Amino acid sequence: MYFASDNAGPAHPAIVDAIARANQGYAMPYGADTIMDEVRAQIRDLFEAPEAAVYLVATGTAANVLALSTYWQPFETAFCSPVAHIHEDECNAPEFFAGGAKLTLVGEGDKMTPDALRAAIAKEETRDVHGPKRGPVSITQVTERGSVYSLEELNALCAVAKSFDLPVHLDGARFSNALVALGCTPAEMTWKAGVDVVSFGGTKNGCVGVEAVVMFDPQKAREFELRRKRGAHLFSKHRYLSAQMHAYLTGDLWRESAAHANANCARLAAGLDSIADASFMYQPQANMIFCSFPRAAHQRLHDAGAVYYIWSGELDGDDPQEHLQARLVCDWSISEAEIDQFIALVRG
Repeated sequence: MYFASDNAGPAHPAIVDAIARANQGYAMPYGADTIMDEVRAQIRDLFEAPEAAVYLVATGTAANVLALSTYWQPFETAFCSPVAHIHEDECNAPEFFAGGAKLTLVGEGDKMTPDALRAAIAKEETRDVHGPKRGPVSITQVTERGSVYSLEELNALCAVAKSFDLPVHLDGARFSNALVALGCTPAEMTWKAGVDVVSFGGTKNGCVGVEAVVMFDPQKAREFELRRKRGAHLFSKHRYLSAQMHAYLTGDLWRESAAHANANCARLAAGLDSIADASFMYQPQANMIFCSFPRAAHQRLHDAGAVYYIWSGELDGDDPQEHLQARLVCDWSISEAEIDQFIALVRG
């Protein structure tokens, strides 16, 4: 019963097999391998963007900070939600890679609203050289609380950014989960909405470790290449990244894995929703749940070997009925039996 993170699950066998197949003979290094040529074509086709620049890196942090910093000057501020991954979980790497630029947090929840974004942007560039200049807008999709921006919401946020002539970055670590939840196309969730650059995640969705950066403005490509090398994120044996992404995209494995993860989450959410003592802090929309239930249930789960994060509260305490908040994340590999066992233990 492992619900701590979709980072913790196994890689899909098709991904592992692809790495093994790539491990034959010799291949040109640094992204000049022939598999990368196929990946580039696959992603351009998937995103309906024949001119897009496509690059691979090994981590989500690298994808985000390299992509974002390409559109971000040291004297600018980027706009994001207070719980954006680039704010909470990347150890100031975005600011570091952008040469000391800053972040401006928009609103109070996990989702930015157009009105809050417009107000935050308007407040900047009011102090001449003494204050930060307006920089890119970064949207996390799926959010760090498991919410999914609708296409209407994405379009509205991008419209605000464009009204100030600002670029938009989409943090898509769970891009596939969001897309499956919305039932849309990659193009509709990115450049058709107004997104300039996206990190298209693979690691959380069945890969060993690979993320794609897709830049819809090819004029930014050269700068990204230089930043990737200078930032020590250009793999010499790049074919092992290429092999993962190629297998991930072949036969819609990326979509299939996300659909499994979302379905697992829906099953878990339905079971928890049927328990009177359980309540959601955010409505589950993809593959992540924030749920509150009594300490006694948490103790039963931990005694049975369940692994997940207690988001607030302490496992040990005097009141067995005190509610503690949990974060539960489903990946593609969790079995229905594990989900049902978890639900039964919460129910008691």
